[in-house]
Amino acid sequence: MKVIVFGGSGMVGQGVLRACLLDPGVTEVVAVVRRPLKRSAEKLREVLHDDFTDFSAVAGELTGADACFYCLGVSSAGRAEAEYQRLTYDYALAAARAVTAGSPELTFTYVSGEGTDSSERGRSAWARIKGRTENALLSMDMRAYMFRPGWIQPVNGETSRTRWYRVLYALTSWLYPVLRRVVPRHVTTTDRLGRAMLAVVRLDGGGPHILHSPDINRLGA
Repeated sequence: MKVIVFGGSGMVGQGVLRACLLDPGVTEVVAVVRRPLKRSAEKLREVLHDDFTDFSAVAGELTGADACFYCLGVSSAGRAEAEYQRLTYDYALAAARAVTAGSPELTFTYVSGEGTDSSERGRSAWARIKGRTENALLSMDMRAYMFRPGWIQPVNGETSRTRWYRVLYALTSWLYPVLRRVVPRHVTTTDRLGRAMLAVVRLDGGGPHILHSPDINRLGA
């Protein structure tokens, strides 16, 4: 199985890359990145690319894939709505069009988040834009799965690229065992998330197409 990963340098993307590299059913991992990941593996190939609204220059690298794991995301804090839409909606749709052009049977998984607004009419801009992105992806001619995790606990050394997220996780790492006991429906780990993404590819288009933490934990167990 050939898979394409967007956002491999982020916390979630690191977990997904690890799951892919460990899975014997994955034969090739193509990571589309702006900067080298500084990691090596026999089945990992990096594709350096700058413009995430236009992938025509690397289209040949994105053909023949069985799955695409889209883990690229940014915080909405301090960003204008138009900028957040470009980085969230425009980037994801451009990636989906690029990878499906040469792989009509591809499974596309998108990491959204708990609280995403499918109605696209709520007060929260980030939730509306995430909902708009999900709806657009689900309307495309492909096997699409939307992942809506709540609290994601990094394991196996994964770290966020966002400094204040790193600080937050460092200060609250003790909370995860508590949350897992008190609100297990709202927590997962980078490890389970990565394995769940691989699991939905093997559903061949079946199962729920919007997955929350309980679904993620079940599939990634």
